[in-house]
Amino acid sequence: MTGRHALLRSRRPRAYSALMLLGVAALLAGLGVWLAQPDANGDGKHTVPSAKGLPKNAASGQVPTGRCAPSAKLVPACGAWWGAYVPYAADGSLKDAVHGFESKIGRKLDLLYTYHDMSGKELDGQLLTPDEQELGKDRLLMLAWESTVWREPHHANYTEDQLGWKDVAAGKYDASIIDKGAERIKAYGKRVFFSFDQEVDARIKEGAGTPAEYVAAYRHIHDRFKQLGVTNVVWVWTVSGYLGQGNDKTIKSLYPGDDYVDWLGMDQYNYFACHNTTDWKNFDRSQRPTYDWLKSEISSSKPIMFAEFATVPDPADPTRQRDWYAQIPSTVRTLPDAKALVMWNRSVPGKACDLTVNSGEGLAGYKQAGKDGYFNQPVPPR
Repeated sequence: MTGRHALLRSRRPRAYSALMLLGVAALLAGLGVWLAQPDANGDGKHTVPSAKGLPKNAASGQVPTGRCAPSAKLVPACGAWWGAYVPYAADGSLKDAVHGFESKIGRKLDLLYTYHDMSGKELDGQLLTPDEQELGKDRLLMLAWESTVWREPHHANYTEDQLGWKDVAAGKYDASIIDKGAERIKAYGKRVFFSFDQEVDARIKEGAGTPAEYVAAYRHIHDRFKQLGVTNVVWVWTVSGYLGQGNDKTIKSLYPGDDYVDWLGMDQYNYFACHNTTDWKNFDRSQRPTYDWLKSEISSSKPIMFAEFATVPDPADPTRQRDWYAQIPSTVRTLPDAKALVMWNRSVPGKACDLTVNSGEGLAGYKQAGKDGYFNQPVPPR
């Protein structure tokens, strides 16, 4: 989560500048399986998927076809997915929060980004909540799974206890956590994006382990899913992407390898006054350096997801925030491997750290960007 950006940034000297991822199976051999959890009771109500495999009536809807159809790895052919992370509503509903956000921005999200810990608890610790399943009927889901146990619901104050990459890699949590999560994703059926310990480069200082232990943990989860027959996962490896002060070397040591990764993810922001910085980076300056670095230093062939991005406002010039978002369509067309953009619609701890676009100039700019045809891609249905 972006709270880790705050941690990384606050430990740097003030002058430092960061340089900155459905038809029937026989019909889908070329694209992969687009399946989903059924309407179990035939009454429009969707239940939590079991671990007993795919239900018979999981398939529905037509797989996108034609020139702009996405690939089996969910890469859109003609533009990019438009997505967001949206916090739960005050009533505890993710559906209400997402529908409210979409009403504000004047469109449906292509991609919904959600986060889970490994507590096993309902909502936060159990992959694919009922709301996620319902929202996933006509949106793609990006599931971020953190090897921690959060101390407050929805990680309210960003406090957590690490499980440790060494123990994850050794299989300590297979029976109690990993296998159960894998079976639930398998039962859900529809293809999902999946990220294990996003912003991994910031987690070393939090006590998660060493880069070698992370690579072993990532590969273990990947291989465990494969052993359990989970074929509907698109693997996203996500880093904060802040370069310099040795972090670029750390990021390279954390890469599990091309055979284990389908997409590269990066979380880059324009913090401006947040965390006592003064440098305003427009969308291009905030994203391009890390995008270029990932392509040159990690993989030139993988699609890239801007897995979290946002800007704070400039109190002295509100139009700056609007223009920051409004310039996204023209800029992203010059970043051809940026195939998914996921806005982080939540404040982070600290003064002047409101990253939301719930109103004002920020909403106006984000709404304008989201209406661009580049972000109008055929989304695989349930």
